[in-house]
Amino acid sequence: MLACVVSQASEKPNIVHIVADDLGWKDVGFNGSKDIKTPNIDRLAAGGAIFGQFYSQHICTPARACLMTGRYPFRYGLQTLVIPSVATYGLDTSEYLLPQCLKDAGYRTAIIGKWHLGHGDKKFWPKQRGFDYQYGALIGELDYFTHAEHGVLDWYRNNKPVREKGYTTQLLGKDAVKFVKAQAPGKPFYLYLTFNAPHTPYQAPKQYVDRYSHITDPTRRIYAGMITCLDDEIGGLVAALDQKGFRQNTLIVFQSDNGGTFDPTFTGVMADVTKIKIPCDNGPYRDGKGNLYEGGTRVCAFANWPGRIKPNSRVEGLIHVVDLFPTFAALAGASTAKCKPLDGLNVWDAIAEGKPSPRTEIVYNIEPYRCAVRQGDWKLVWRTILPAKVELFNLAEDPYEKNNLAETNPEKVAALQKRANDLAQGAAKPLFLLEQMKLVMKNMQGEPVLPGEDGFDSGDLP
Repeated sequence: MLACVVSQASEKPNIVHIVADDLGWKDVGFNGSKDIKTPNIDRLAAGGAIFGQFYSQHICTPARACLMTGRYPFRYGLQTLVIPSVATYGLDTSEYLLPQCLKDAGYRTAIIGKWHLGHGDKKFWPKQRGFDYQYGALIGELDYFTHAEHGVLDWYRNNKPVREKGYTTQLLGKDAVKFVKAQAPGKPFYLYLTFNAPHTPYQAPKQYVDRYSHITDPTRRIYAGMITCLDDEIGGLVAALDQKGFRQNTLIVFQSDNGGTFDPTFTGVMADVTKIKIPCDNGPYRDGKGNLYEGGTRVCAFANWPGRIKPNSRVEGLIHVVDLFPTFAALAGASTAKCKPLDGLNVWDAIAEGKPSPRTEIVYNIEPYRCAVRQGDWKLVWRTILPAKVELFNLAEDPYEKNNLAETNPEKVAALQKRANDLAQGAAKPLFLLEQMKLVMKNMQGEPVLPGEDGFDSGDLP
C-alpha cells in the first residue's frame, strides 16, 4: 500500500496530467470507439484504472479552473461560459493554485499547452501562477498551423511570443518529450500537458487524415486524424519517460476537459459548423459540451502508475475533477494550508485500492439561470429562467437521462433544490456576465464597442 503522504523526496512521484480538449467520451478505444484508433492511450488505460464516473465541468474555462484550484468555479466567478479573447478578467489571484502547492513541496512545474484562465493581464498568466515553465496558448482556441486566433498570435514560451512552424499537437508533444528528457533523477516534476486537440477548428496533417479514408464523413475523418495524432504524441511522451527511467515512479492521469461538442453554440469562434456534421461521439450519454447533462460532464478518463495502480481495473465510484488537487497534493506530501477551503477530496484509495470513493455529491454547476446537483444516484437539472424547467433523474437506473422523475418525486426535487439554493447563497457573481454589463453600460454612454468586443462569439446563454 502507498501512503498518501510521502516523507522522502526521492519517493515523491512525478505527476503527468494529460488533458484533451472537447474529446468525445466514445472517441477513444477504451470506451468502445470502432473507427478512431488510439493504441497508446488504450495501452495506458489497460495498464491502469479506467474511471466509470469521472466528472469535469461542462466547458473549458470552468473545467481548467477546477483543476488548478480544487474548488468549484462558482466560488470565484468562473462558472459561466469561457473567458473570451477580448476579456480582461481571469482566475482570481487570491486562489492558491496546484502548481504553487506542488512547487512548495519541491516539484518542478510545467504547463505545456492550453491555459484559458486569463490572458488580458500578465498577473493571470501561468508563469505568474506557479509554473516554472510555460509553452503553448493562453486563450481557448487557435489555428493549429498558424497558432493564431483571427490573425492574432497566441503562442508563447515563458511569457514571450513564439513564431514557429508546425502543427500544435506535434509541437506540444515534442516539447513535453524535451521537458522530460531535461529532468534530473530525484527531483520530482509536475507536467500539466494540456492539448488543444481535438477542439475546433477541425484541422489535421494530411498523413493523419489519409489514415481514415474509410470514414465517409469528411469532418469525422479530420477529427479522427486529430485524435490519432494526439495519441501518437502521448506514445512519444511515455517512451521518453521509459528512456529516462522515470516510468515506474510516474503517475499519469488522462482526461478530457469536458464532453464532446454536440451543440453548434459551443464549437467556438473559428469554425463555421453550419455546413458540417459535428463529429464528436459521447456514446450513450445525453448531449455534450456546454450543457449539464452527462454527455457534457462525464468524461473519458483513467490513471496509470505501474506497481501502484492495478492494471485492468475500473473505478466506478464518483470522482470530480476538483478531487485531483488534494489527491496529487497528498501523494506529493504537499501542504494545502495556503489554499482556500477545497471542494476536492483525496480519492487515492478509490483509485489504487478499489475502495469506495469518499465522494457522494457532484455539483455540476451553480449559475444564476441554471444548476445541476447530484447526491447519490439522484440528479437535479434545474433551469431557473423562463421557460423554467425541472428535471430529476435516477442515474443508477437511467444513466442516459431519458426519464424525468420530477413529478413523481417532489420531496427529492425539493431537497436538491434547497441544496442548490444554499450553494448559490455564497456564489460569486459570474465574471463573464459582469463583463457583458460593463460593455452594455459603455454602449449606453455612447462609447464605441469594437466588433467582437461583446464577448458573445461563443454563443448565447444556453
